[in-house]
Amino acid sequence: MGHYDVVAGTRTSSRISAPTGPLRKAGRAVGHALHLPFTGTAKGIRRATHANGAGESGLGKLIELHAVNGAGDVLITIALASTVFFSVPTDEARGRVALYLAITMAPFTLLAPVIGPLLDRLPHGRRAAMAGAMLARAVLALAMSGAVATGGIELYPAALGVLVASKAYGVVRSAVVPRLLPPRFSLVKANSRVTLAGLLATGAAAPIGAGLQRIGPAWPLYGAFLVFVAGTFLAFSMPGKVDSAKGERRAHLAAEHVGEAQTKTGLRDVGPSVVHALQANAALRALSGFLIFFLAFLLRQHPLGGQSAAVSLGIVGVAAGLGNAVGTAVGAWLKSRAPELIIATVLGVALGVSVLTSVFFSGFLVAVLGAVAGLCQALGKLSLDALIQRDVPEGVRNSAFARSETLLQVAWVVGGAIGIALPLVAWLGMGVGAALVGLGALIAVRGLLRAARAKGRTALK
Repeated sequence: MGHYDVVAGTRTSSRISAPTGPLRKAGRAVGHALHLPFTGTAKGIRRATHANGAGESGLGKLIELHAVNGAGDVLITIALASTVFFSVPTDEARGRVALYLAITMAPFTLLAPVIGPLLDRLPHGRRAAMAGAMLARAVLALAMSGAVATGGIELYPAALGVLVASKAYGVVRSAVVPRLLPPRFSLVKANSRVTLAGLLATGAAAPIGAGLQRIGPAWPLYGAFLVFVAGTFLAFSMPGKVDSAKGERRAHLAAEHVGEAQTKTGLRDVGPSVVHALQANAALRALSGFLIFFLAFLLRQHPLGGQSAAVSLGIVGVAAGLGNAVGTAVGAWLKSRAPELIIATVLGVALGVSVLTSVFFSGFLVAVLGAVAGLCQALGKLSLDALIQRDVPEGVRNSAFARSETLLQVAWVVGGAIGIALPLVAWLGMGVGAALVGLGALIAVRGLLRAARAKGRTALK
């Protein structure tokens, strides 16, 4: 009887649980349908970032880290712009931005040249340096959340810290990329992937930041805090070879003779192409910084086509972002083909459009100038990367990337300072922008073309 009781009990239990089978399957199906968009998107992103050997080399993790970096930075930018710029009348906003420049940008011009050499002393701590830059911005975002509503003076030192941490991350990231190249992967292609990921993340995070801003002025900073905390852990997940400094030496901007037999390799020692390319890119970066600050106030006072200031700035910002994305994609396609000619060409295009916008100023041409500036900056930077990869000895290549990035950031700051100080006269501002590019063309283009011809003759021999 005991056996039959067990069997009967089992059958009864089966009959009782049987009706829950379809319900369980339905629940699983609903759950799968709900989380499929998120898991599917995550898997798609992972496949894209880890394609062509990027997953095995570790480049995929850097791509994802740079996307996190871009998303966090744009959330902080939205919070600061809403406080410093949009929340007050134009005259007061100009004073606040001038104060922002004085307290943050001006000290940064002094700190930026120190960042590269300082990080050169920590070649075995690159993961820690990137994680530290992420964690510092997380803490500072939380600290700014209390002052962002009032725009108090305590906001600005924290903003300076965010700026320095962001640029320190950029310097380290430039030095890390060559360590993570997959087989048969050019540096230009790798940099274009990393840059494009940052642009896409910025575009995706911008509307999220705008939505958080509607909840309250501190909410974008809360979001930035979470993003940068995630970036801190992601930085430590990078492969160990990121911290390797085997065979590296420091790069110098000029040769330094030590005694009679020893000479430290510098950027000038590897040929004129890198130096002239750096000069040209500094002019393009100065134009970018100038346009950001000058147009921010000009379009607030004189919006495009009767639109609001926010919409006008949004139009120019989207145009610049699209131009940057197109330039990044075109740069990856061109790879390292005639980088001197590419830099000379984009400098000439930027100069021509700047002059055209100065003479025939209109909303349409301002948007075109934004797109062209973004495209030329992206193509110019990728071509500079290709020249450093080609002409700078491997032993100092990583240091050269770090130092060139620091110099370009200083050029951006100088351009921004000019933009904030200039009277809000459209033709005058566009003329000054053209002059910045023209100065770069005057200094660099002749040398770039001469270097390109020399390389062509060498290749024919």
